[in-house]
Amino acid sequence: MIPFVVRRGDDLAPNPIAHGGWGPTLGGQVVGGLLARAVERHAGEADLQPARLTVEILRRVAGAPLRVDASVVRSGSRMRAIDAEMTQDGELVARASALYLRRGPQPDGDFFTTEVCLPPVPEEPARLDDSVPMFIRAYGNDEGAGFPWQHAGPRYAWLREIRDLVEGEELTPFVRAAMAVDVTASLTNFSTKGLAFINADYTLTLSRLPVGPYIGLAALTHYSDAGVATGSASLFDTLGPIGSGVSTAIANFNFDADRKYGEKSPRRLGDSA
Repeated sequence: MIPFVVRRGDDLAPNPIAHGGWGPTLGGQVVGGLLARAVERHAGEADLQPARLTVEILRRVAGAPLRVDASVVRSGSRMRAIDAEMTQDGELVARASALYLRRGPQPDGDFFTTEVCLPPVPEEPARLDDSVPMFIRAYGNDEGAGFPWQHAGPRYAWLREIRDLVEGEELTPFVRAAMAVDVTASLTNFSTKGLAFINADYTLTLSRLPVGPYIGLAALTHYSDAGVATGSASLFDTLGPIGSGVSTAIANFNFDADRKYGEKSPRRLGDSA
């Protein structure tokens, strides 16, 4: 399948499939994935766990060549902080900060958390349409018409990346999680009237890296007032919970679900026609 991005010398050149749901600009999952890719190259030791990644989209990222650079801000015995920047024509368009923590003994005791139960991982179609950015199965209003998240009730998703982020490079678990968490914004900000909030930034937290290609999300909260919103979701792999996503967003209109998710039906996105 066509990758999201190809190398052009020192630049990365996006393909049209990298565009998101708000017009001919890069989708948040591609922006976050590229920043996470740069961060990970400075992670160093294998027992450092990526615990947090915050992605800030400072302006709409055009579908034009870009560069991504990262540097270590601080490295201690139990942590490492890394920053990354994305530029186009020398201008800063997005940035990220990441925190790695060293793995060690797990404390004893029982811990409280809100119980979340995801639907089972769906079966995939025999053939995936090359025009869709990812395989995603949305769950929510399964009885009504329209997009499943367009209701005032619980909503979930299972997704799998189906193409290279950068041509010829295998996706790492951290990059997969960084791309998947962008869905938090759509998942939590849909209303009965549709989606009218655009991502300003988002944060991924991880207690461990995902195992396998599937990542699930369950919407937990949406709070908004005067056109400013925040939403949160739990992240899962097929073994259980792995972390959470938080999105901040501002009111915006004209979201195109077909462009963002390649919708072929309101139930299973990514099916071939």
